[in-house]
Amino acid sequence: MLADSLTRRVKAERSPLTLAWATALWIGLLGNWPLWQRMLDMPDFAGASGRLFIGVFAGMVVMVLGALFSLMAWRVAVKPLLSLMLIMTAPLAYFIGSYGVVIDSTMITNALQTDVRETRDLLGWGLLVNALVLSVLPMIWLWRQSVRDTRWIKRLGWNLLSVVVALGLGAGLGALRTADLASTLRNHKMLTKMVSPVNAIWATVALGVQKQKVPKGPPEVVGADATLAARPAGAKPPLVMLVVGETARSENFSLNGYAKPTNPELAKLPVLSYREVSSCGTSTAASLPCMFSHLGREVYVDRPTYQETLLDVLQRAGLAVLWLDNQSGCKGVCDRVPNAQAINPARADHPLPAGLCGADGECFDEAMLHDLDARIAALDPQRVAKGVVLVLHQMGSHGPAYFKRTPPDRKPFQPECRSSALQQCPLEEVRNGYDNSIAYTDHVLAQAIGWLDRQQARFDPSLLYVSDHGESLGENNLFLHGMPYALAPVQQKHVPLILWLPPSTRAAQRLDSDCLTARRDTPMSHDGLYHTVLSLSGVQTSIYRKDWDWVGACRR
Repeated sequence: MLADSLTRRVKAERSPLTLAWATALWIGLLGNWPLWQRMLDMPDFAGASGRLFIGVFAGMVVMVLGALFSLMAWRVAVKPLLSLMLIMTAPLAYFIGSYGVVIDSTMITNALQTDVRETRDLLGWGLLVNALVLSVLPMIWLWRQSVRDTRWIKRLGWNLLSVVVALGLGAGLGALRTADLASTLRNHKMLTKMVSPVNAIWATVALGVQKQKVPKGPPEVVGADATLAARPAGAKPPLVMLVVGETARSENFSLNGYAKPTNPELAKLPVLSYREVSSCGTSTAASLPCMFSHLGREVYVDRPTYQETLLDVLQRAGLAVLWLDNQSGCKGVCDRVPNAQAINPARADHPLPAGLCGADGECFDEAMLHDLDARIAALDPQRVAKGVVLVLHQMGSHGPAYFKRTPPDRKPFQPECRSSALQQCPLEEVRNGYDNSIAYTDHVLAQAIGWLDRQQARFDPSLLYVSDHGESLGENNLFLHGMPYALAPVQQKHVPLILWLPPSTRAAQRLDSDCLTARRDTPMSHDGLYHTVLSLSGVQTSIYRKDWDWVGACRR
């Protein structure tokens, strides 16, 4: 009887490679369901030939995973490492399948910089179901298996042989449909970024390599020669308000021709809306540091650097600078200047009117406008006398919970989607919720202009509003943002830019009104933000570029 028991136990023991390949099959075929769904929905893969190629591609994915997991097939390590792969697969499948996002180093950065409020909005029952089916159930099976032991040199040999065979079979499958494979990799590059968990592993490694290239120590000094231009006697100092929008796309602004009245208050004000503006990136983590760099997108994205930002240069020139944040932080942009968060009304040192903040600490964007006079009074008075630059970083239209971005009494478009699972709402309701957030931004900007207008006895005020990136609202089954820039749809890169300059400021800045109006359809980009703020705030430095200044061409 004892011999029979031992025999059954030996038969039940499995090789680490068996577990590795079983996990590769599970993740490759089931854990990558968003990839197979996307390919099945694409016209390029319709018909019998297209379906056959999907099968070939699936086989290649399993072979790649099999090769990767074969490297993990060691008796002690195989269960923990394969469990980690399963744990990674579930959220990747949920977010890719629900919102159409792809995973690259920028998306990994977004995940690392996301705060608790944003994370809460992204959670849902779909994530729980994916975690249960794709991670928990296979992990229960995995940890119930007995693993066969063998000498390490023999195990190394078998593992390396498994890697070679897997890569060989994968190459063989690719050779069967070389033309289709080449066309897919050329025309549908995003599909390769949907292969889980390889996409996340590769993106994390790439991010680590990128971080290692960034110089250590203090930031490189930029604009060391920055000074304030001399003002005529009696001239007022500048007051520049820069409102950094969040997730606003240009095509949903009625000022730019959108059919729904999303800008009713700004439409009554003398503002200029520029309609052909492109962003630095498709996420806050990518765009925000780029917007406040003098390098411009083409240089910035390929040059690992740690440099001072626009705010450092403004402060060096002698201006009073203040960053007010209603989001997940300034991504390092405001680290060396005065900065503050929108504050919950429970804080006795800076109470806010009732209704501006919720019990969870999340505030509507109007909170940043509260008591601005006191905030300026708290800054260095000698700097304030030379000029002030205020930066307001909005929560704006941050998704997927668009319905949370607007107060209950400011929802003109109904019905709106009241779920973070956007794919489960009718598209019209998703867009209503998003458009309500744009209409609320319209109100916030109108209120900001009202406050600035009241400062004209003391300052020459101006307002610049520009969003950090756009958003997908179901076009081509994509939601949210963060696609790789080269693959991203125009909706994620086409952003609004609004300028308000009262007559007194235009005169002080020697700006031609007709010229400013005529440039509304001139192609512009985030590259101009740095140089425009320098010119409006009266800062002179050798790094200023008039050709990138949004208003520079109109200065007499």
